[in-house]
Amino acid sequence: MVASQINLEEPRTEIAEEKDTKEVEMKRRREIEKSSSEIRSAIEELSMFIKLKPKDNLDAPRIHIPTKPFLHLCNLVLQVLDKIGPTMLVLRQDIHQNIQRLEKFCESDPSKYANVVEILKKEASEGNARKKTSCSKAFLWLTRSLDFMVALLQRLAKDPGQKMEQAVEESYNIALKPWHGWISSAAFKVALKLLPDSVTFMNILMAKDETYDNLKEEMQTLTSLLVPFLEEIHSILRLQGLDMLKSK
Repeated sequence: MVASQINLEEPRTEIAEEKDTKEVEMKRRREIEKSSSEIRSAIEELSMFIKLKPKDNLDAPRIHIPTKPFLHLCNLVLQVLDKIGPTMLVLRQDIHQNIQRLEKFCESDPSKYANVVEILKKEASEGNARKKTSCSKAFLWLTRSLDFMVALLQRLAKDPGQKMEQAVEESYNIALKPWHGWISSAAFKVALKLLPDSVTFMNILMAKDETYDNLKEEMQTLTSLLVPFLEEIHSILRLQGLDMLKSK
């Protein structure tokens, strides 16, 4: 009877430990967000993802993009776009809607869809991946938004004196314009005329007591982490036949 009672208690202990781990992680994230800039929070998020990423099996490499950390990273992009101002409203709305779509799908079975790849596989098997409101398309456009953010931060870190309008336009031309229709492209051109100057934007991005050199270093650190992360995501999108899809 004693042994039986001990065995019955073990699963509850494991569940409790898992719950405690999640609570610690949520507390850690809240503390970081209170004391850090969006850039620092994104660095922390990516560093944690790399640290906890499951190791590949040589016989069967595991492709794993954790859904919630990925969406949290996209939410940080939203906060950066907010600091650029209302000119990025259209892009911001698209990102927000795509985040919500993936969040809702993930919540239907959090354990099963903790990996974005499982969501892509399910939609592909059902023939829904290319539909306008699919999570696969949401994931594709969120990835392209991260591409845009990387391109912009790289330009500003390399040449702080570059005009904001030029930096944003060049980043847009690389990451988003090839996939946008003429309506989206026209709306973006109008938005370019209302951007803040680069110095103002950089000052807004800084955390309290942060120097410009610190911010520049953090921007370089973030992009160095994001580039390989996004390369892995693009390889997944190519495997799923999603990488060349355009908006209509």
